[in-house]
Amino acid sequence: MNKRAAAAGAAVLAMALGVTACGGDSGDSGDKNTIKLVAADYGDKKSNASKIYWDAVAKDFEKKHKDIKVDVQVINWNDIDKQVKTMIQSGNVPDLLQTGGYADKVADDLLYKADDVLSPKTKKNLIPSFAKAGEVDGTQYGIPWVSSSRVLFYNKKVFKKAGIKNPPKTWDELADAAKKIKDSKAADTPYALPLGPEEAQGETMMWELGNGGGYTDSSGKYTIDSKKNVETFKWLQDKLVKPGLTYSNPATTDRKTAFADFAAGKVGMLNGHPSLVQMAKDGKVDYGVTSIPGKEGPLKSTLGVADWMMAFKDGGKQKQIKTFLDFVYSKKMLKFDEMYNFPPVTQDALKTMQSNGKHDDLKPFFDELQNAKFYPLGDPSWDVVSAEIKKTGGKAAKEDPKKVLGDLQKKAEEAAANK
Repeated sequence: MNKRAAAAGAAVLAMALGVTACGGDSGDSGDKNTIKLVAADYGDKKSNASKIYWDAVAKDFEKKHKDIKVDVQVINWNDIDKQVKTMIQSGNVPDLLQTGGYADKVADDLLYKADDVLSPKTKKNLIPSFAKAGEVDGTQYGIPWVSSSRVLFYNKKVFKKAGIKNPPKTWDELADAAKKIKDSKAADTPYALPLGPEEAQGETMMWELGNGGGYTDSSGKYTIDSKKNVETFKWLQDKLVKPGLTYSNPATTDRKTAFADFAAGKVGMLNGHPSLVQMAKDGKVDYGVTSIPGKEGPLKSTLGVADWMMAFKDGGKQKQIKTFLDFVYSKKMLKFDEMYNFPPVTQDALKTMQSNGKHDDLKPFFDELQNAKFYPLGDPSWDVVSAEIKKTGGKAAKEDPKKVLGDLQKKAEEAAANK
């Protein structure tokens, strides 16, 4: 048993006693056939609140499956993880949870395997790269809910003023383009490099992938201070930071600042995800997108990000959960994706969105989905490691990268040993 699971033993026992005391799994037929779903809210206003979607799904499902009820609770992103933790500790365990991470629940042995709650047809319909990202030690527990990939955005007006005819495909071409932007004063920031605490782990990984590096090796062992990763940050220092082709201190610059600057026409290039599309449109920026440049050429595999659905074993409602998930993943995924303009995680929704002419602005992201690379999401230590990268990883763009990454490597190894 790993140390994390052992430490959770008392809480799990209390949880089990709590469920017995409150009758949560007492065998009552009404309760047994009610699925408790807790989901994150992706809306930014009342009119697009996720509860609207989930209430409609529950209503449609209950019409078709009159013996199963769905109790929906939607919680905002700032509070969902904290509230779910409290639910689990008090014995009020949901049957289904849709949120940002799953590995800690696997470490505590709380979840059904995906094979236990998805039909073969539903599981096969998942985009393979995202389904694989839901695995822990080769077994899938996390069921992808929404997806995102990354591309390079560039300002066409800035490029034209700087005399840049084609978007860069390599690091050297990117640095050359950034120098032309600076020399022509076409934009305040030639390349926006946000390595601040908001999402340093994302920008870092995109650059490391461009040099054949990353956070782990093929066995899952952390390689944060690898020679290739150190080389990557040395290049960033010498070619972008020191020549003044990016923010003066990337470690204190967050992604939201970079995105806002691009939407205001102040940035020539940056790595971005689908939400930047609408921001650029709102800012009247004539933008283009292309694959993220790597050291020798465009990335063959860009950063992929997903949020997850997971099913808890505690209530013993495997059959009911499976019926509901098969319904949602075969009938209702497209509606959610279109509601928020997200790239899909199911192949049928992807095919529809690619062909119906409504989502041409997402096409570059669709093209990247099949080969996306992910954070080591299946490792329970990743949450700790990610937090450390957010706090100090960006310093490698100005300080000694070997030391900064070496310190992170030590912390990662400690977290892995204690997971």
